[in-house]
Amino acid sequence: MALAQKLAQFNKQQEKLQASLATLPTRPKPASGSASRKAPAPPPRSQPLVPLAQRFSFTNDTEKLQQIATIQKSPVGAQIKRVLDLLLETRQSLLPEEINDLCFVDVKGNKDVFESLKSNVKVSFDGQRFAYKSKHVLKNKDELLVLVRKLSEGVPMGDLKDSYPGIAADVQDLKASGKVWVLMNSDSQEDIVYPNDPKIDIKVDEDLKQLIRGIDTPREFMDVERELQKAGMKPATNSARREAMAGVPRSQIPKPQKKKRRESKRTKYTNAHLPELFKSIDVP
Repeated sequence: MALAQKLAQFNKQQEKLQASLATLPTRPKPASGSASRKAPAPPPRSQPLVPLAQRFSFTNDTEKLQQIATIQKSPVGAQIKRVLDLLLETRQSLLPEEINDLCFVDVKGNKDVFESLKSNVKVSFDGQRFAYKSKHVLKNKDELLVLVRKLSEGVPMGDLKDSYPGIAADVQDLKASGKVWVLMNSDSQEDIVYPNDPKIDIKVDEDLKQLIRGIDTPREFMDVERELQKAGMKPATNSARREAMAGVPRSQIPKPQKKKRRESKRTKYTNAHLPELFKSIDVP
């Protein structure tokens, strides 16, 4: 009932505003000349902003109000996530009112959301507008290559993926052209982009190449273990045993025997259980 009453009041206000606007006289167009000053045009946008009210179809205004109320009553973290997704998608600087129109998050009316956005490492705030801030400010493949060559220790893909749309494809293009290396970190399991410095171009004689290619290396890992044993080294694996156990149930796999505990040399031994040995000894 409360929503229905608010909706009725809202509709009455809209009707009054429309009626008052219809009675206002139209303003004459300003005369062209040096005296007439034009207001500064807003910065151009790469794509039109479409409010969520137009993105999603609501069956009625009540459903729309319920959706807005649900979003604005959600936890602060959930509202921040909606704003970050919007800023990342649009890549534009938005006013709080524009954010409210686009994703129903009242940044200006919610102090916690406002302060959290201002202090968020992924958001830049110039005093009026909010914008998405990536770790590395890049625009195209050329700037990406310059950055990778500056950081010889490598750049994680997680730090690059939100720099601009299509950066993952650019990384693969640079890898295919031989300008960068993309290797996975064994600890973090994350791809790292390393520069392939064109200055380091080592030329190897053809004779040395043929000599290396002519070395007969073992093809099976079991042969590698056998060669290690011949060299007096103990392999860390046992391929023969692993292959023998393949397909055998775990219950049938013989358990390794426990080593017997060796007695310490410091252990004291007594012959108290042999009293006949002490008969000839005079004890004071």
